[in-house]
Amino acid sequence: MTSAHMEFDTVAHKTAHRVQRLRSSKVRDLFSAATSADVISLSGGMPDVSLLPQAALRKATRAAIENEREIALQYGATNGRIETRRVICDLMRDIGVRCKPDEVMPTSGAQQALDLIGKVFLDPGDIVLMEGPTYLTAIQAFSAYEPDIRCIPFDDEGMRMDLLEAELERIGRHNPQLKFLYTIPNFQNPGGVTMVPERRKRLIELSHEYDFIVVEDDPYGRLRYDGGHMIPLKALDPNVIYLGTISKIFAPGLRIGWIVAQKDVISRVNLVKQGSDLCGSSLDQLVMAHYFTDTPWQRTLQKFIKVYRARRDAMLSALDEYFPPEATWTRPEGGLFVWVTLPEYVDTDSMLGAALEAGVTYVPGNSFFADGETGKNSMRINFSFETPENIEEAIRRLATVVEERLELYRAFIDAGAIRPARSIATDGPNDAAASLG
Repeated sequence: MTSAHMEFDTVAHKTAHRVQRLRSSKVRDLFSAATSADVISLSGGMPDVSLLPQAALRKATRAAIENEREIALQYGATNGRIETRRVICDLMRDIGVRCKPDEVMPTSGAQQALDLIGKVFLDPGDIVLMEGPTYLTAIQAFSAYEPDIRCIPFDDEGMRMDLLEAELERIGRHNPQLKFLYTIPNFQNPGGVTMVPERRKRLIELSHEYDFIVVEDDPYGRLRYDGGHMIPLKALDPNVIYLGTISKIFAPGLRIGWIVAQKDVISRVNLVKQGSDLCGSSLDQLVMAHYFTDTPWQRTLQKFIKVYRARRDAMLSALDEYFPPEATWTRPEGGLFVWVTLPEYVDTDSMLGAALEAGVTYVPGNSFFADGETGKNSMRINFSFETPENIEEAIRRLATVVEERLELYRAFIDAGAIRPARSIATDGPNDAAASLG
């Protein structure tokens, strides 16, 4: 190959060390593949915006454009419009959290909120605790500030408090490098599990005992299909930093999220946000405010819940019917995701190519761990975007791909080429079966 046809990275030697360590989001990488007509996507976390009523959308948008055009198309304050912050206070009151407008910071989606929290609190080497697995772009956002990320496993009742306590004992009380614990207590992404009240209370107690901030990310809390409402961590302790968004109950394209926190936190977030984007979109904030003020949005939310419940049920039924007995999965009471765990010898990262050939996508489990290695025998699958019929077909296709991996392993076992799976876990990645994914 001649030099004319070679591509060089001309800025590698100039790139910041923290950027070199960052990994691309597997969900974003899969986005183009997921839009192919012959592929059924179980990979994204996209709400079905086709369920939104056109009349309500027109009403909110027209009110923003026709009645407040000069405001909508102009720069705004870094901390957002007061009217928008009041609407957010109303939304928070609905779930049991009382706050004032000066304790609210609108952001460009909750994703920007994650980045701003990292920018305010993290120096290189600081300790961040989070669930393992956890939201992959939270890992991305925090990793840019080079912290020491430590993951705490969860079970069907949310983050394991016994394991958290053990990790905190290793860290030590009042360790200045322990900055915050990040958690998704409701219908966790990717696990789908919900933290029970007893563990919520214990988490708050531990935050005081060991002097760390709790960052509560709650994008899915209103999407509950079974059981009763869970009181947010923020309602238990005013020191909790709460992150919210309209992306799962209205329109992710508007990019409206928010932080609710004590005023000393908000003032610091305001300072770093000035350097990030100067101000959010006034138009987006106006459309959002009019939608949640002037339209029957709660009726639309119930429509979302009804449709998503049916799709969740279709996914769980299909998993029961098609997936092999060696697989296990969570059974979420709400949210958008199911977490599937396969035998340790199955590598879902390398299996993804075969799944794409079969016409289905998912997100490999290692994407949801800071080390990029843990969780390779797991996957996250989403049920909010596809129809029940497509979900069943996707699970059938995926089950075929999984079964092919299991058959290959069984063939190796029968031939005596490898030892059973219980030995593989202790033999390390160089064992012959480690390549079966």
